[in-house]
Amino acid sequence: MGAQIILCDPHRAVVIGHDHRFKLRANNMTSPDIRAGIAMLLAAMSAKGTSVIDNIEQIDRGYEDIDIRLNALGASITRG
Repeated sequence: MGAQIILCDPHRAVVIGHDHRFKLRANNMTSPDIRAGIAMLLAAMSAKGTSVIDNIEQIDRGYEDIDIRLNALGASITRG
């Protein structure tokens, strides 16, 4: 997606703040777990274009009806 991320160790990552030099791009991704999945979803909402996230069951485990709740706030999330 073009994010500037530094992986510190298996439990920490630093995401460099958005400064308008780096634009996130839509991408096809697979959610490996709950936390990474929701991070991918939030990044996808900021990216230009349409992103696809596979293995969304991981996200659903921790964030029930997240698509409905975010769509109510103006997001455009659809399930395939």
